[in-house]
Amino acid sequence: MTAVTTERPLIAPEEDLSALPVVPARHPWRWLAGAAAIVLVAQFLHGLATNPGWDWPTFRAFLTTDTILRSVGVTLELTLYGTVLGFAVGAVVAFLRLSPSPILQTIAWVYVWAFRSIPLIVQLVFWFNLSYLYKRFGIGIPFGPTVFSFETMDLLGALGAAVLGLALHQAAYAAEIIRAGVISVEQGQLEAAAALGIPRLRQIRRIVLPQAMRSILPNAGNEVISLFKGSSIVYVMAIGELFYQVQVIYGRTGRVVPLLMVATVWYVVLTTLLSFGQYYLERYFARGSQRTPPPTPLQRLRSFLGQLPVNKPAGGQR
Repeated sequence: MTAVTTERPLIAPEEDLSALPVVPARHPWRWLAGAAAIVLVAQFLHGLATNPGWDWPTFRAFLTTDTILRSVGVTLELTLYGTVLGFAVGAVVAFLRLSPSPILQTIAWVYVWAFRSIPLIVQLVFWFNLSYLYKRFGIGIPFGPTVFSFETMDLLGALGAAVLGLALHQAAYAAEIIRAGVISVEQGQLEAAAALGIPRLRQIRRIVLPQAMRSILPNAGNEVISLFKGSSIVYVMAIGELFYQVQVIYGRTGRVVPLLMVATVWYVVLTTLLSFGQYYLERYFARGSQRTPPPTPLQRLRSFLGQLPVNKPAGGQR
C-alpha cells in the first residue's frame, strides 16, 4: 500500500489573497501623543493672547514705527556687508590654507586661530578704538620713508568699524567652511582635469566650486543667520541697529516685554526669509546629484490642494 499525503500550501492562491480585507495599522499612542501636543500648543497660544503681561497694544504700536524700520534696515546692512566681505576674505584664507606654500599655510592658520579665539565683542571694541592705538597710517617703503599718510580718525566711523569687525570675524569661520567643501571634492577629478590640460583657475571655477557648494551652503547658511542675529552685539558701539533701538525705547517707556517681542518678531521673520533663500540655493546646486529633486513647499501645497475633494454639481451643470 502506498500512503498518500496532502500538504496544505504555504501560500494561498492569488484569488484568495485578493479577497482578504485590508485593515490599516492602528497607532493609538501616536494619535494620543499628537492630541496632547495640540493641547499644549493651544494652551500656549491662549496664554499669549490673554496674558496682559505681553501688552499687545504696545507691541502693535511699535512694530512698524519709523524708528524700528530704520533699525531693521541697519541690521540688514550690517548682515549684508559682513557676509559679502567675510566670505570674500574667507575664500582667500581658505585657498591660502590649501596652498602648497608652508608660509602661506601658516599665515592663514594663524589668522583663523586668532579670530576664532578672540571674542567678537573684544574685536569690535578694538576696531572702534583703532585711532587710539594708531594715530596715523602711512604708505611707503618698508622700514623707510613714508610717501603718503592719513589719520585713522578719518578712516573708520562706528558703522565702518562694526562692518570690519563682523567681516573679519566671519571670515575665519567662512574659511574653514569653504576649505571643508573644497577638500570634499574627489581629488581624482582634479587629476583628470589637469591631465586634460584644463587651467587651474578653470578647474576651481567649473569643477571644484559647483560640487563644493553642496557642502558649503548648509554651513554657510547657518553662519549668515548667526551673523544676522549676532549683529545685535554692535549695541556696545551705540549703532542704531534693531536691538539697540529697542533698548532705547523700552528704557524710555519702561515697556520691556512688548519691545523685546517687537525685536523677536522681526528677527524671526527675517531669519525665516533667509532660510527660504538658503533652501532654494541648496536645491539649485543639488540638481546635479539628484535626478528628481524633492518638491518645494509651494509644490507640496499645490499637490495637497489638488487632492482635496471638490463637490461637483450633478449632471455637470453649474
